[in-house]
Amino acid sequence: MTAKLTSKGQITIPKKVREKLGISPGEEILFSESGDTFAIRKVMKESPFDNWVGYLKIKKGTTSDKIVNDLRGK
Repeated sequence: MTAKLTSKGQITIPKKVREKLGISPGEEILFSESGDTFAIRKVMKESPFDNWVGYLKIKKGTTSDKIVNDLRGK
């Protein structure tokens, strides 16, 4: 698969690649280098849910409203 570089240094990522990566306009992508090869990956944002993964018990005094608000990023 190929893409052309514009005079502004931009390329259009082929539709098949965008679909495979699950990226949409405005999302960030990461370029990583290995020797003379570059790869692109979708930047995965940390979810507020990640802060609760692995908890066996909720800390004493934590309300369900607090948990829901944290998960919603409020």
